Amino acid sequence: MIKTGKIAKIAIICGFLVMLFPSCGKNAVQIKRMQAMEEGVSNPTTAEEFELAIKKYQDRVADIEAANAQIGIWYKLLGTRYLDKKMYKLALEAFQKATEYYPTNQNLYYYVGACAGYMAAESLDFKATGSYTQRINYLKLAESAYLQAIKLDGRYTKALYGIGVLYVFELDRNAEAIPYLEKLLTIDTNHTDGMFALARAYYYTGQFENAVAMYDKIISSTKSDEKRMQAESNKREVLNAYGKN
Repeated sequence: MIKTGKIAKIAIICGFLVMLFPSCGKNAVQIKRMQAMEEGVSNPTTAEEFELAIKKYQDRVADIEAANAQIGIWYKLLGTRYLDKKMYKLALEAFQKATEYYPTNQNLYYYVGACAGYMAAESLDFKATGSYTQRINYLKLAESAYLQAIKLDGRYTKALYGIGVLYVFELDRNAEAIPYLEKLLTIDTNHTDGMFALARAYYYTGQFENAVAMYDKIISSTKSDEKRMQAESNKREVLNAYGKN
């Protein structure tokens, strides 16, 4: 005779198995039968048999989790290989697939944003329809991906710069770019490209003095002669624009 404690234990284990293997349509019985054959578990009745069944299925779940984790990593590696070869569409597809396995990885969303940005730049109206829907959709995807990366990590400098560049150079939404680029420069104070983007955003929102100050900062801090000369040229343009030259 099975004791009361044993009965309660069996009931709990049965409930656990029901949660693990809920009905999934007409194939549910078939799937369970295949699993039983593979694991050597058929119709457990005693507490010990239920415990053994759970252990075997838990091991199977662990194997599946490990396999899925590896698949996600492979998709990421595949995406980076395609990105290195400038095969942006294939890279984008691989990174999007990787997010299915790692939905909280900010790096993957950054790469999705970067690839979508590249695809937007390369989107041509091959059928000469006069429509730029594809380009616009890629830009929207880039924006949402960068914002998701920032949501996951508010100090992620690559994504802060990415969204800033997107707003300034692609979408003409300079005012929206400013807070992201300003935050970027509080984290990475020597991010010269971020300074250029921010100075441009200041200029196009009428903040001429802030733009000049940002170009002065580049001039005094950069070790690149080319960037120093570009900053000096941009500064003269700003000064001419608001009558200070």
